[in-house]
Amino acid sequence: MPVARRPTLSDVAQEVGVSAKTVSRVLNDDGPVAAETRERVMEAVQRLGFRPNLMARHMRLGKSDTAIGLVVPDMSNPFFATVVSGIESVTHGRGLTLLVGSSAQDTERERSLVGTFLARRVSALLMAPTPTADHGYLKADRSAGLPVVFLDRPGSGLTADSVLSSNRRGAHEGTTHLIRHGHRRIGFVGDTPTELYTRRTRLQGYRDALADSGLPYDRTLVVGGHDQRTAAGATERLLDLEDPPTALLAANNFASMGAVVGLARAGRRDVALVGFDDIPLAEVLEPALTVVAQDPAAMGAAAATIALARLDGDRSRARSTEIPTRLVPRGSGELRPR
Repeated sequence: MPVARRPTLSDVAQEVGVSAKTVSRVLNDDGPVAAETRERVMEAVQRLGFRPNLMARHMRLGKSDTAIGLVVPDMSNPFFATVVSGIESVTHGRGLTLLVGSSAQDTERERSLVGTFLARRVSALLMAPTPTADHGYLKADRSAGLPVVFLDRPGSGLTADSVLSSNRRGAHEGTTHLIRHGHRRIGFVGDTPTELYTRRTRLQGYRDALADSGLPYDRTLVVGGHDQRTAAGATERLLDLEDPPTALLAANNFASMGAVVGLARAGRRDVALVGFDDIPLAEVLEPALTVVAQDPAAMGAAAATIALARLDGDRSRARSTEIPTRLVPRGSGELRPR
């Protein structure tokens, strides 16, 4: 079968019997064109299904595209899906399109994706950076006026705006909640890699809470898992210790889901659990899952608001915005040790 091609500006011009420049004037409302010619051009555009190449036009005119680029580490993570909804709640009214790509926590893939967005001349760049990346390569673009906002984690090697959750404070509150319910051996199921900003700050909040209560920090109670499966295995290893924990702090949504699975496999309904970040169906678990809830929609909205303010001329110093977390007691975090 023949391969169909998209109609071009020249196709419209040939259909109407005018020059491509005339068609361009009609579409861009740029210069005088007879009303009858304008009508014929628009009829041909509709008939052929022609769509202007806005990216090419913006590049030709030296303008930014009507799009914002967003780089996230994992498209399947519900947390970042909600971040996207928060961004779109702000950008939609400005006629901006959101382009989203996944870095898969890979530095080279992130840089390649950013390069693709910059080649499109996006109006702003939002990103949840990979933990080992150096973002100094964006200095020239940042200096030239490109708004850059880091989400969930700060960038490295570049002074730019960031929007973060109150990770340390939230982990402190979740751990303290378990301590107040009588627990003295509390496991920490974190993330990998260990250099990830959210893991480090939440681990520090956990350690702060232990220290504030006069409890020792035990490295054997700190484990990691990068997804639900590995977090479940890590939870089971904690339960197999000679002196196992009576409670767990799961430091992200995947760790929480893994901890729930690990406890179920071990047949343990007596181990208290607080998850950092809410998960789907948390309320229907038995017992329902107590969480330190983040607000990813607010995080996305805040990042988009900052980016638009920069586009509108805000030249103030780069700033970090912290979105507060809140403890939601539901039952699992209120179990007392046997």
